[in-house]
Amino acid sequence: MRAYELMIIFDGDLDEEAVSASLSKVTSNIESEGGRIASLEDSAPWGRRRFAYRINHKWEGVYVVLNVVTDAASLDSTSRMLRLADRSEVVRHKIMRLPDNEVARRGLLGEVEPAEAG
Repeated sequence: MRAYELMIIFDGDLDEEAVSASLSKVTSNIESEGGRIASLEDSAPWGRRRFAYRINHKWEGVYVVLNVVTDAASLDSTSRMLRLADRSEVVRHKIMRLPDNEVARRGLLGEVEPAEAG
């Protein structure tokens, strides 16, 4: 099991209910693949923010950051679901594997074992 950070930018025109519905689809997909959501940040410092430039003719979006503990293979279906989501719903998403020292600092896995090469 590894720790990942998943950032999703939802369209700024969506209301809170639509964002929560989309977010629940993502979390249920991750949990159905055997992963778990370690933490969810959808308010300060994230939340609704203005873009540096227009994306899809929009100037702002709702940022949500999830800390996920799962296997890498189980994130493929989540990434595919976010890529295929309606552009009026999900503007962008990014999945990053967290380094072991950051995982330990955040306390996501408890005791961290060194990564195996290969």
